[in-house]
Amino acid sequence: MTNTSDSLQITSPAAHFTGRERLGLGFFGVFVLSLLVTVAGAGSLTPVASFWLVVGSLTAGCALYFRRYSRRPAGIQNDDTFNNPLTNRGAVGWVAGVVLTGIYVLLYWFPATLTHIVAAFDPLSYLLRGRASDQWFVYGFFYTVAVCYMGWRAILRYRHNRYQIVRTISVMFVQLGFAFLLPAILLALNEPELYFSYFWPLDYDLLWPGKINELAQQPGGVGAFMIFWGAVMTFVATPILTYFFGKRWYCSWVCGCGGLAETAGDPFRHLSDKSLTAWRYERWIIHGVLVFVVVTTGLLWINAATSGAVLGAASSAFSRSYGFLIGAVFSGVVGVGFYPLMGSRVWCRFGCPMAAVLGLLQKYFSRFRITTNGAQCISCGNCSTYCEMGIDVRWYAQRGQNIVRASCVGCGVCSAVCPRGVLRLENGPRDTRYNGPVLIDRDSVSVFTD
Repeated sequence: MTNTSDSLQITSPAAHFTGRERLGLGFFGVFVLSLLVTVAGAGSLTPVASFWLVVGSLTAGCALYFRRYSRRPAGIQNDDTFNNPLTNRGAVGWVAGVVLTGIYVLLYWFPATLTHIVAAFDPLSYLLRGRASDQWFVYGFFYTVAVCYMGWRAILRYRHNRYQIVRTISVMFVQLGFAFLLPAILLALNEPELYFSYFWPLDYDLLWPGKINELAQQPGGVGAFMIFWGAVMTFVATPILTYFFGKRWYCSWVCGCGGLAETAGDPFRHLSDKSLTAWRYERWIIHGVLVFVVVTTGLLWINAATSGAVLGAASSAFSRSYGFLIGAVFSGVVGVGFYPLMGSRVWCRFGCPMAAVLGLLQKYFSRFRITTNGAQCISCGNCSTYCEMGIDVRWYAQRGQNIVRASCVGCGVCSAVCPRGVLRLENGPRDTRYNGPVLIDRDSVSVFTD
């Protein structure tokens, strides 16, 4: 395999901004300024006024700026990715990485610094949850806004591709409905705040004995249903769906982490390292995280079964270590903060235990593959450059080999950017996965075939 990060030649200059686009950028500036003023607690604005100034300026900026995509011809435009100072790992990218990382550090370990911005979201929190806001509600709001607004941009950008449109709508719907509104409504009904789009091992403590006991004791049956839901999704639905569709059914259609990567992280996808060295690190690290969570879960159950007689405090030390190192530092601070530096799938590629499980199932038991037509490949390198998971897709395409990789999330962008239609996402017989393209009944796989 070769590093193809520099293979794509940029032939078009950066687009000139129209007056409407400059106005949109101006609204983005108002959003950033109003957000900083609110966080600092300066000025005399009421919480309601602060909320609408922050949200209104962001919405107006997106509406005006994203309109540029609808006026362009359908198809991928490279100039706004490679000539953008925010996405070329230059000085602006480093500043953005530091800012994003700093936000997560404040969120996890210094929430008192966010008191004023948290208070600004009290009206919305009382409306949805029936209680005052906290830093996690604010984080969830901005996370959802990022997925929905940047999903809007992605739909405009990839509007020539049905697979991309439906996939983007799916992650927007799941994030808004199941990861933001439903947990808030449950709290308003005095039920536990549950996230039905996450389950073990990504929701790493869902099957821990302490969490199960807590859910089982919840009145109303919602907690008991969550135990049932988590077990079914982990041990039944995951292997079945992965067998038929690969890991894309979750990583690119449902997961909130993947949803943020595919929407807000889309401009940074070309920054993923395509080298063999990165691939070696990827395999060791992600499977190491999976072993960590499996061992932690096993130790906790052993400790619970023996009333602590065998392991004592060792199991709880494991759980605390995993929660801090993986649940906070890796998935949050590094996973999102490093978008402008290492691409949009840092967490999914190197740290997510769910991705590790799905990847093993996909590689050895799934019907999913990306078929290639090497005779049509012109070695432009678009596919490899845009692969957010660091796969050198061109290497396979040049040889006409099907792509069967544990790390592939089936986002389909490699197929979308190919100018010759060389790549197709398909499901077919397992005994032909590593061979050349095979004839498959397209109607049997519907939208899951690109």
